[in-house]
Amino acid sequence: MRNYITADDVANGIRMARAQFSGTFLIVEGQTADLRVYKRLIDSKRVQVTPAHNKDNALAALKILEEADFAGVVAIIDADFWRLEGLCPTSPNQFMTDTHDLETMLLESPSLEKLLDEFGSEQKIARFTENNKTNVRQVLLSAADPIGYLRWASQRNNLSLKFEGIVFNRFINRDTLHVDSSELIREVKNKSRRHDLSDNDLQDKLDELVDSKHSSWDICCGHDLVCILSVGLSRVLGSNQHREVEPEVLEKFLRAGYESAYFLSTQLYQSLRRWETSNSPFRIFSTEQQA
Repeated sequence: MRNYITADDVANGIRMARAQFSGTFLIVEGQTADLRVYKRLIDSKRVQVTPAHNKDNALAALKILEEADFAGVVAIIDADFWRLEGLCPTSPNQFMTDTHDLETMLLESPSLEKLLDEFGSEQKIARFTENNKTNVRQVLLSAADPIGYLRWASQRNNLSLKFEGIVFNRFINRDTLHVDSSELIREVKNKSRRHDLSDNDLQDKLDELVDSKHSSWDICCGHDLVCILSVGLSRVLGSNQHREVEPEVLEKFLRAGYESAYFLSTQLYQSLRRWETSNSPFRIFSTEQQA
């Protein structure tokens, strides 16, 4: 059903809702994760959150409403690779995540430490961080970097590679969480049925994008980070059965553990607060939620 929802559907739904609701309309990309997280961060009495079901719908629906001079509407989208491509919001009512996506914002926050306390082994994590000379968060980012660069290379070169459903155990060392780029490329090619592509050519396209100036928070996809974490928590970071730490389980825990106080320190929050100042009487946050 979601595949058939258009930007016009989203915009028309908001127009119709205006008759019953005079507050702010917040358009978000996703139906599940985005909706659940942002609904807890805003003032639900003053804001109605509307899922657009994808990024293109969110942007197009916002444009439709703006062209009709519809007041009191904003959209939050995942940054994805926009910052790396030098792109930025084109509307004062359009905002994007501080990092690659909503999931990476959750992982950048203390919500990750809560998750590790719940699912991880204190002894294993201590040994792992000592061996790597850094914390779990940084190891996850380093591991996910090649996957993020391959996603970016696919997008930039219109390769249409498919990453949904790839099996992470096939290219991740379960003891170090390091990613084997060659095995990663092979797994993605197989999943995408793109055997016409050369492994070396894909590696070159990936390598061309690598730059130490790029932030891993912009490169890495949150779902990839969670999948790597899932592998770690079933062995080198914990002693869980795989079903206990499946990515869907961990993502739910991260969402539940993300507090409003964490959001107050983000650029996204500050930008939305400035929008409130410029768009009175519309509000997004309650008095208690203001830093």
